[in-house]
Amino acid sequence: MSDARAVYRKGFERFVRGEIVEAVEKYREALALDEDLAIAWNGLSIALGRQGDVDAAIEAGRRLVELEPEDPLSHTNLSRLLQQKGLIPEAEREREIAMELQMAARG
Repeated sequence: MSDARAVYRKGFERFVRGEIVEAVEKYREALALDEDLAIAWNGLSIALGRQGDVDAAIEAGRRLVELEPEDPLSHTNLSRLLQQKGLIPEAEREREIAMELQMAARG
């Protein structure tokens, strides 16, 4: 397991315990080690959203979508954050992308 993944896991453990500030710190630490670690971007976006820092959560969500453009859950997460921010047209676009990807995966 890479160092970045090990640090991510520590962040996830903190997130599960409700230690959101500490989780954000660990996710950022993991991303400093590997800026392309998609799972850490996902964790960061969710944790920042929980903290109420929706703008930063959206940024992290957009980075996740860049790294995993074919993952419907990445688009769903971003859609949820955009909706929370009140950016409804953008949220709807991301939701549609997620639905298209899910349908394509089903064949």
